[in-house]
Amino acid sequence: MTSFFVELGMSPDWAWFVATICGILLIALPLMLAVAMIIYADRKIWAAMALRRGPNVVGPFGLLQSFADGLKVFLQETIVPSAANKGLFLIAPIVTFTVALLAWAVIPFNSGAILADINVGLLYVLAISSLGVYGVVVAGWASNSKYPFFSAMRAAAQMISYEVSIGFILICVVLWSGTFNLNDIVKAQQGHVFGFLNGFMFNPLLFPLWVMFLISALAETARAPFDLTEAESELVAGYQTEYSSMSFALYWLGEYANVLLMCALLATLFSGGWLPPVEWAPLYVIPGWIWLFVKIGFYFFVFSWVKATVPRYRYDQLMRLGWKVFLPLSLVFVVLVSGYLMATRYAV
Repeated sequence: MTSFFVELGMSPDWAWFVATICGILLIALPLMLAVAMIIYADRKIWAAMALRRGPNVVGPFGLLQSFADGLKVFLQETIVPSAANKGLFLIAPIVTFTVALLAWAVIPFNSGAILADINVGLLYVLAISSLGVYGVVVAGWASNSKYPFFSAMRAAAQMISYEVSIGFILICVVLWSGTFNLNDIVKAQQGHVFGFLNGFMFNPLLFPLWVMFLISALAETARAPFDLTEAESELVAGYQTEYSSMSFALYWLGEYANVLLMCALLATLFSGGWLPPVEWAPLYVIPGWIWLFVKIGFYFFVFSWVKATVPRYRYDQLMRLGWKVFLPLSLVFVVLVSGYLMATRYAV
């Protein structure tokens, strides 16, 4: 894209700047539309599993329901509690929403179709995704209310519990692919199993890691059954209790953008990303970004399916799963994967 603007007569510096802005808009604007649509899809999936209709009034088949909800919250008054820290109270949802967008800069949509093709893309995603908890913690403290404060403490403990195991899982992926670059990790999955299947999830040694990453992604995004930060029966609405209007909506947008990000990571790290599921030439006629979106859609359906069917964990069960199950298991698989690679790939 930079070369295109250079051909139009721009200087190289300005061409790079304009191309970067265009790339950001090409990701951010469709992502906002996708968030509105997946909120609708989420509600439709829950309704179907509960034998209800779901949104069906605003627009054809209820497709405009999310936009109507967005307009409603936009027109509402923003209420700031008198005892709250006003500055931090208003900044917290902006942090959550902004961080949810930043990580998309390194997600490859096709071979070379990536905003920032950096060598440490996976480390960048891990660092950015871990910052999202600050929006929750700051909101819980700034609200000066006991339910949001309890929610903030839960969010911090929950994030620490699953970030550690996610880190060890990603170490195994990096060991096998030999790179932190997400585009190269996708390419390493081409014909990975029997020269026919594209994806680390088909590898018997990496399959358990895929399952653990999927469950950890549910906890990382505070989705059911791990939505302890906003447990209605215990904490009203958790860290969102004192929020209204667009501040409340920003948390919703950030939450679903994070869900889409985790679905994209699952597709990129374990399911071949923009590659077709199997190594068959006719399937490459379909553009890679379509394969990526299909995989993201599949994982999002799994997220919704779990939320509609699995009861919420107790807080002690959540902590036990993170520290006593996933952490030891992920450590064991780091040893197994590295030992297997030393015995086979790097054997002299």
